[in-house]
Amino acid sequence: MPDLLLVEDDASIAAGLSAALRSQGVEVRVSSTAASALAACQDRPPQLALVDLGLPDMDGIELCRRLRRLLPHLVVVVLTARTEEVDVVVALDAGADDYLTKPVRLAELQARVRAHLRRSTPEPGARELVEIGVLRVDAAARRVTVGDVEVPLRAKEYELLARLAQDAGRAVSRETLMQDVWDAHWYGSTKTLDVHVAALRRRLAAAADGGAVPTITTLRGHGYRLEVAPPPAADNESER
Repeated sequence: MPDLLLVEDDASIAAGLSAALRSQGVEVRVSSTAASALAACQDRPPQLALVDLGLPDMDGIELCRRLRRLLPHLVVVVLTARTEEVDVVVALDAGADDYLTKPVRLAELQARVRAHLRRSTPEPGARELVEIGVLRVDAAARRVTVGDVEVPLRAKEYELLARLAQDAGRAVSRETLMQDVWDAHWYGSTKTLDVHVAALRRRLAAAADGGAVPTITTLRGHGYRLEVAPPPAADNESER
């Protein structure tokens, strides 16, 4: 049974969310503080953490950072009443893989959680191993290497790169990436995609340490393309 940790200090909200998730066959543990959430993760790491940003003992953004350091592969979904784009970007940069705004629609919550848990295993028909130059994406091990260097990726960063690698050299639309990596029925902004692409570029460049590595090119008004070879200078928009 999938194991989810819900970090929510409002008992009535926690009860409603827990009931909705348990009806979908998900085991739900509830923590009302950041301290108890960290202890629960150390005791038994969950597959997914659903984190409210307004906690009594620590800002949820800081909790996201600590969870990411503690469990690099944990899927972290933020619950927030903060709707400004800058707040969402800060949460994603802090380690969140996804976000839901309050008040949360239960059907959306259930669909999003199912999608994240489903992504923890390779999609049927996906290639187990993709090699593009020095870049190697191993779906069986959920591991990415550049040459001999393993690239430390968060769950959604890995899944995004794996999806682009499946169609290396081809354009992949924003809508396709949102559907395949986050959820079949996406309701929110695609800003989370841009944040994850930016993080992927930084991590791949750091692993390459100045050497050649496949790049992610921005296709304005459409989406992204993982290059199988360095693109011509005039066509390379990856850092714009």
